[in-house]
Amino acid sequence: MKNYLNVGKVVNTHGVRGEVRVISRTDFPEKRYAKGNTLYLFKQNDDKPIELKVTSHRVHKNFDLLTFEGFDSLNEVEPFKNGILKITDDQLHELDKNEFYYHEVIGCVVETIDGEEIGKIKEILSPGANDVWVIQRKGQKDALIPYIEQVVKEVDVENKKVKIELMEGLL
Repeated sequence: MKNYLNVGKVVNTHGVRGEVRVISRTDFPEKRYAKGNTLYLFKQNDDKPIELKVTSHRVHKNFDLLTFEGFDSLNEVEPFKNGILKITDDQLHELDKNEFYYHEVIGCVVETIDGEEIGKIKEILSPGANDVWVIQRKGQKDALIPYIEQVVKEVDVENKKVKIELMEGLL
C-alpha cells in the first residue's frame, strides 16, 4: 500500500488552456512540480487518485500554476478544483542534516531538556524566516515554538521526540 503526502491544493483554474492554480504545501515546489513529474490528484469523496504528469509549472502571484499531460482545456481541469495534489513517499528525497519533512515532525512529543513534557506537535506554520511548530498541550492553549537553534535542541523522528530549551516568554 502506498503512502501519499500532500504537496498542494488545486483552488481554481487559470485561463482556458488547462492551467490550474495551486496553493503549495511543499518546501520543494521546483522539485515537486518539475516537468515530467508525477502527481496524484485526490478529489473529494474519491478514494482512487488521478495520476497526472506535469507539463508546465510557473509562479503567478502567490500561486503555482500547473498544466498536465492530456488536459489541455478549462473544461477538462474544472473537475480538479478543491482536489489535493500528492506524491508517494517513494518520491521523497534525502534531506540535509537538521531538515525534516512535516509528516516526520507532526506527532512528535515535545519535552524540555530537563524532561518535562510540554505536548505534541500538531501543525507546522511557515509564516516567514523560520517555521513555527504548534504544540498541543493538555488543558492549556497551544504553544508556538519557533524552529530555531536556540530553542530546538534535538529532533528524534524515529522515536517521535523533540527536546527544546525553554526561553523566557515561550509558554
